[in-house]
Formats: sequence, structure tokens, C-alpha cells
Amino acid sequence: MQHFKTLVSYFDYLGLPRPEHPMLSVFNSKGNGFLPCPRESSPPITNNCYTISFKKFVEGNLNYGRTKYDFTNGVLFFIAPRQVLQWDKSVVFEQEGFSINFHEDFLKGTELAQQIKNYGFFSYSVNEALHLSPKEEKQIESIVTNIEIEYQNNQDAFSKEIIISQLSALLKYANRFYERQFINRKEVSNDLLEKFNKVIINYFESKELQEKGIPNIEQVANKLLVSQRYLSDTLKKETGKTTMEHIHLNLIDIAKNILLKPNKSVSEVAYELGFEYPAYFSRLFKKKEGISPTKYRELYKMN
Repeated sequence: MQHFKTLVSYFDYLGLPRPEHPMLSVFNSKGNGFLPCPRESSPPITNNCYTISFKKFVEGNLNYGRTKYDFTNGVLFFIAPRQVLQWDKSVVFEQEGFSINFHEDFLKGTELAQQIKNYGFFSYSVNEALHLSPKEEKQIESIVTNIEIEYQNNQDAFSKEIIISQLSALLKYANRFYERQFINRKEVSNDLLEKFNKVIINYFESKELQEKGIPNIEQVANKLLVSQRYLSDTLKKETGKTTMEHIHLNLIDIAKNILLKPNKSVSEVAYELGFEYPAYFSRLFKKKEGISPTKYRELYKMN
């Protein structure tokens, strides 16, 4: 896999004009310019840059991580440093749109350097690119125009601060719109929740639990072909519980059944559930149920 450490080397690879700033590039076209569009197929590549783009996709495949971007309508999509990008030779974009690329070091020493890591859409599954309404497009475009003006003017001591401020505003609007998209796309979220529950049940009913131990978030997300962050955010929004809380709740339900089997010690139950140390199991059980596994068994038998 090829990795590009600088924005300039990445643009050289794409065959694009070198950016006016070594750590920042802004393309903004409304039918009379051009956007960075790959001309040939690419192997998987990574770089140290953030990308924020709004494009309409005509044909071909643009792979981001494990799946493909959906460009049926105009969408705003986000790529974080060191995330895998790949496209085929038939990829075609409409010329209208914009693309902002900036090296992660461009944010060093600013509040945005930390804030940007809190925006989940930089690590979401690719089919969750942000679909904008016409009104939302205009709001985003006005910010991009301000960034473009500052980028193209003679840059002075205030330029970076102004551009960072505009980038921050753009991301805040994107976050608002993404929240709207979450609300309007509950069917998608519910479908993911259903698939998540099936994955967990199948895992616990198979030999994987004893062989591999309790599944972690990464394992479950990989099975669902989504990112860990997207899975956690979706479950939290739909159920109020995190991914690990759901895993633990399913585990406790299974534990309750096993605890009531005759001639099974608490330690044996713990090992059967994939715990390396029985004390970890007892702690988790008491945290979730308010009583120890031994006490639970005693109470149930009394009833």
C-alpha cells in the first residue's frame, strides 16, 4: 500500500497542479473549473491529509475502507488521515462541487486539531456520506467560498486563523446536518441494530466464544462492515447503550442460564463464557445485576 506523507506528493501522484499552500488546497468549481478527479485506477493508498468534498458521482467505483461511497445524489464526504482510499479507472465525477484538502499538521497549535477528532463522520462507514438538501448545500457553499477567497488572496498573519475558523464552522454545520440525517434514516439504523443482534447471538451460540473469548467492538464492526465509531454512535442513539454494553447484556443473559445448571461452579461458567479470570466475570455480573453470580444462583433456587 502506498502512503503519501505530504499534500504535494499526494497531488503529484494524482497528476494535479501543486497546491498554492504546501499544507492546504481548495478546489471550488461551479461548472467552469475542475475538481481533483482521478484519471486512472489506483491501488489502495493512504495519506496524512484530511479531505472534505462535495461531488456528484456519474459512474465507476470509489472505495473507502471496506465498502463504496454512494454518490447517487450530491453528497458531502469526509476522509481522515491514514484511511484507505481506492478507485477504479472508470470513475467519473461531475465537475460542479468542491474539494478541500489539508495536511493534519495544518491544524497543529489550534483548538480544531483536537475538536476534529470528535467528529464521527470522519470515521464512519462510507455509505453514510452526508446527503445535503439544497438549502444545506447553499450554507456549506458560502463557507467554502470564504475559504477559497482567503486561500487565493495573498496570505498574511491572519490567513490561517481565518481559514481555521471557517473550517471549524463548516464542520459544525456538517455535524448538525449529520444529526438530521440520523433522525431521518432510522430505518437504516434499525436495520443495523437488527444485524448487530444477529451477529452477537450467532457469536455466543457458536464455538467462537470459548475459542476467542468475549468479542470486542472491532470484531463486531468488521462483521457488520462498518467502523467501530459508526456502530457505537448508531447503537447509542437508537438504544442509549454503547456497543460493549450490548455485548455485556447479551453475555449476562447467557450467564444466568448457565449459572442455573446443576454441578456448574461460577469459575466453570466464567471459563465457558470466555473469561480468562473468573474474578472478571464476577465483577461484571455484579456491576450489571447488583448481586454476585453466587448470590443470583442462591436467590433463584430459593424461588
